[in-house]
Amino acid sequence: MLKRKAIDLLSQWKARDDRKPLIVEGARQVGKTFAVRAFAVDAYASVYELNFLENAGLRHIFEGSLSANDVLAGIRLNFPETAYRPGNTLIFLDEVQACPQAVTALKFLAGDARFDVIASGSALGMLHGQVSSWPVGQVEYLHMHALDFEEFLWAAGVDGEIIDTVRAYRMGEAQIPWAIHEAMMKYLRQYLVIGGMPDVLNAFFPERDYVAADAVQRRIYRDYVADIAHYAEPEIRLKAQKCWQSIPLQLTKENHKFQYATVEHRGTAKKFGSSVDWLLGAEMAGKLVNVSKVEYPLKAFELEDQFRLYPTDIGLLICTYDFSLKRALLAENGDMTQTESIVLKTAKGGIYEALAAEMLWKRGMEDLHFYRNTPGTVEIEFLLEGADGVIPVEVKAGNNKARSLNTILQDGNIVRGYKFADQNSGVAGKKITLPLYMLMFF
Repeated sequence: MLKRKAIDLLSQWKARDDRKPLIVEGARQVGKTFAVRAFAVDAYASVYELNFLENAGLRHIFEGSLSANDVLAGIRLNFPETAYRPGNTLIFLDEVQACPQAVTALKFLAGDARFDVIASGSALGMLHGQVSSWPVGQVEYLHMHALDFEEFLWAAGVDGEIIDTVRAYRMGEAQIPWAIHEAMMKYLRQYLVIGGMPDVLNAFFPERDYVAADAVQRRIYRDYVADIAHYAEPEIRLKAQKCWQSIPLQLTKENHKFQYATVEHRGTAKKFGSSVDWLLGAEMAGKLVNVSKVEYPLKAFELEDQFRLYPTDIGLLICTYDFSLKRALLAENGDMTQTESIVLKTAKGGIYEALAAEMLWKRGMEDLHFYRNTPGTVEIEFLLEGADGVIPVEVKAGNNKARSLNTILQDGNIVRGYKFADQNSGVAGKKITLPLYMLMFF
């Protein structure tokens, strides 16, 4: 069974006396249902699980009165075989996007000591218009992604003590022992190819079966395309599919800025902008916006028409290319025979940027920016904001020099910057160099 950080967060939620109904949100197939079930089996004596996609008839429970007594009675009547344990019962509303009134009901279920409530669903950000009254202030949220790199290491059998040993080097002041460094880079390249979708990891481990994992990845990718056709408004379905399927090609260009003309000849923001917004709302992709200045606050200097899109799981990007790309990426591990890959020569930089973006998102850093000046002579892949102001982060697929970062660090307002690359740790003035896998602690 895959170990998920979300299960610990669910336990922390239950341990609080002031807990409210919890909404677990995230993209499709990232493991939300699995995490809630794994948590609930030990945490409650009784669990009522209502899946509104699997059983559409359950939506009738939330038609008419939404009082706690009426909703509870409707649930108990539909699940007579489930014992009711007042004070030790969980009501789990799964795929809640298919029953907007169940979201409204959360405000009336809040504070009832007879039971706890967890709702789970995908693309909930786009549900507000369908919910008659959103339970503002009456619910809490837990955001889930696919497995991050640390969870991938757990699945690979790397125990927490070893990970803590690596974590101790995160400040970059001491070099990581080469045996540890090389092993960690090998795991990172595996993660680069496999990603973190739970079904993919279950196919990959324990035999490290890349072919079986690839088949599952491609099935999930097709499912995502089908989801666009199923859930998107009719007027943007085809356009959203085109935008989603253009992302791999966008990342093979020298400048990875999203270009509507790459989606369709003479494509424009007017035609495809709402489709991009749909992909963001469904959490199939994440967005980085360029800024005109590397200055706090970054939002004040956003160039809204200059942005980059990356899938929220690296595996769903890699599977869109030919399998020879995976062979080339894994050749350094000795996992596969070296093969030539034309795509790797043009897309490697974009692929490692996408890897870094999803690792940062999975660390909870949602508001990311990048900087590329008009001549294209200075480019910083990521700009973060913290207590020390703007923190520039440059990402290298190999161990090339960080010329742009060196230029930016000449600014006296920049306290420090990071270079993540396929090399060991080191500190030179304001520049901290760390191996790419250290992004899991960043």
